[in-house]
Amino acid sequence: MISAIAWVPKGVSKPEPAVAELPSKDEIEEMIKSGALDRSEDNGSEEEDEDMDAGAENQTREVAQALAVADALGKTSKNKSGTHVEDLADGLKELDMEHYDEEDDGIELFSKGLGDLYYPSNDMDPYLKDEDDDDSEENEDMTIRPVDAVIVCARNEDDVSHLEVWIYEDLGEVESNMYVHHDIIISAFPLCSAWLDCPLRGGDKGNFMAVGSMEPSIEIWDLDIIDEVQPCVVLGGTVEEKTKKGKKKLKYKEGSHTDAVLGLAWNKEYRNILASASADKQVKVWDVAAGKCNITMEHHEGKVQAVAWNHYVPQVLLSGSFDRSVVMKDGRVPSHSGFKWSVTAEVECLAWDPHTEYSFVVSLEDGTVRGYDIRAAKSDPSSNSKPSFTLHAHDKAASTLSYNPAAPNLLATGSMDKMVKLWDLSNNQPLCVASRNPKAGAIFSISFSQDSPFLLAIGGSKGKLEVWDTLSETAVSGKFGNYSQPNRPKT
Repeated sequence: MISAIAWVPKGVSKPEPAVAELPSKDEIEEMIKSGALDRSEDNGSEEEDEDMDAGAENQTREVAQALAVADALGKTSKNKSGTHVEDLADGLKELDMEHYDEEDDGIELFSKGLGDLYYPSNDMDPYLKDEDDDDSEENEDMTIRPVDAVIVCARNEDDVSHLEVWIYEDLGEVESNMYVHHDIIISAFPLCSAWLDCPLRGGDKGNFMAVGSMEPSIEIWDLDIIDEVQPCVVLGGTVEEKTKKGKKKLKYKEGSHTDAVLGLAWNKEYRNILASASADKQVKVWDVAAGKCNITMEHHEGKVQAVAWNHYVPQVLLSGSFDRSVVMKDGRVPSHSGFKWSVTAEVECLAWDPHTEYSFVVSLEDGTVRGYDIRAAKSDPSSNSKPSFTLHAHDKAASTLSYNPAAPNLLATGSMDKMVKLWDLSNNQPLCVASRNPKAGAIFSISFSQDSPFLLAIGGSKGKLEVWDTLSETAVSGKFGNYSQPNRPKT
């Protein structure tokens, strides 16, 4: 399945990503000693288990599926341990590779009896391909051009979790080309992701992907390095320590979440700031450059599913929870308890309107989407303001949504009912202008491209990445086509 999708801005990726250096023998031994390579079903002591949230039965669909996968993975690893090396040795012994090139007496393999045919040079041999041609083709495939669009999928496949870095080539009149450039193996089932350009390794900018998973930690990976085996930064998580009796147990790092990370949001104005939402009912604000948690908020009574920074006022943060509420906090007034909106079902996703600082939408587990204007919020934070509109968008949970960055009032929604729909929100009277079943299964994540704003990336339970050119829909091109012109000013 594909659980999360993010676009990388064009021209940010290095044309030729570096290849990671293999860890030394000493580094590998240190990783083994520290337990970083261990996969154990025992994740801590009984005291830790008591601290964990007892409401696991209310996990989201993604979390429930991930638990099953993690359990299966643990059993598989256990069954294979201890026998893999012996099996490999026996197999090599049976092949007798040391005498592979020796031929039986009296037999000439591939001989015609009249003398073997040969060519004076490899250039004249039609059966030999020029190795330089292969190298040049491979180098061309590995080069990321400034005009290439890059899409990063958080995926789980065959019990392996990884990030896939896709290249999307727009070939104009010809059908577009899309392929996997490289992938990154990650340690746990991914649930959310966020791209960020904080220069964690020097320079002016970076190209990193933050990943939230079933673990309480947040991993940040450098997308410009191939074959990397460890994240650049890990926020939170656990460390191993010994008790007085000499037993090992896991302890949460200072400031860490204590349950799965369900949502992430990067702050484009303060580029070292990342917000996270967790099943531990907390919202945290991290300084990724320092690798620590700056703020912990506990204003929700249920698992927090989503967070989003305001595009115009970067100190304002929205969060949505399973407690059927959305809360807005303003970092400029830390003493203020924030504003709260009650909704009719568990929150699945939320997003600020990129064309105005006052509006946001929230999608719910019952398939509805609601729009709100924060100017209508009452002075009493606990009072509930009416939505600007209520849209019965889907038959099942409206799991994801995305605003078009170029065309005002164009919103995409995706659902567990396997449908993706496009809506015109003009005058707070939503109208469906296009719908599609992309054959991706239950839809978990959709995202419009910032650079090619009418391309919509789609991922779901079937694990197949789809890109929908929404301008190919007559109703969309007729209503919003004028916004497809480059550098057109916003209205």
